[in-house]
Amino acid sequence: MAHMPREPEAFGEHVARILKRHYPDRTIELVGPLDLILSGKHLGLENLYRMVLHEPDRGVEMVENYLERLIEGDTLSSMPLPLSVAKPRIMPRIQPLTIFEHLDQEQVAHVPFVNDTVVVFVLDMPQMTVSITVEQMLRWGLQVDDLDTISRENLDSYAPDLQIQLVDSSEGGRAAIVSQQDGYDAARLLLASLHDRLAPQLHGDFYAAAPARDMFLAMTCDPDEFVERLRHRVEHEFKRLPYPITDELFVVTRDGVAGTKAA
Repeated sequence: MAHMPREPEAFGEHVARILKRHYPDRTIELVGPLDLILSGKHLGLENLYRMVLHEPDRGVEMVENYLERLIEGDTLSSMPLPLSVAKPRIMPRIQPLTIFEHLDQEQVAHVPFVNDTVVVFVLDMPQMTVSITVEQMLRWGLQVDDLDTISRENLDSYAPDLQIQLVDSSEGGRAAIVSQQDGYDAARLLLASLHDRLAPQLHGDFYAAAPARDMFLAMTCDPDEFVERLRHRVEHEFKRLPYPITDELFVVTRDGVAGTKAA
């Protein structure tokens, strides 16, 4: 099976060549080691690069599938979709504020969150997710608070039999791990029932971590050595996994979710 280059600059060049071969009608410009401009839109390759590093034997296949879904999603996002069809598919995703370094904040439907993150919204389609723009939101006659409410309700019912793994540590702490690998593990930080479900297992209010899209970890607030050890793991996964979000911990209480990042 063909491999992709491991060096970021060579990786970006290889992706550009694949794009030109499969989509010759698109304009493609490599503007950084892992940054492309595709038909006037920024395409960051950092997440794709991290994905390929996880499975190098499937590198070219993964890149081609990723680009195919990207083009299909771009086409789908420009098509009118009735709210009656879209509503049950609207889901939330937590993203770092850094996404706005390459995206126009005014065009992305989102609400502020804590720890320098925002909640964005996607349409959950069978083979892909499609970001919801402000233009699409207004076309449906909705406001961003409506999207927030709809998406959280859909998240609550998305996996009603959510499996949670509990792990006790030698230091005396306990962790709860959610690993559905369905693209919404980190988003489960937004579940309305999160505190009610985990507080009895984690001895009251607890810390939670969402270092990347496909990782959610909750933990007791003590002992300190246990929390510090898991914090280091969170920092490691934030640097390693695709779709990184934040290496900061969240505090989950009955009143909601707060950040631990210093102002």
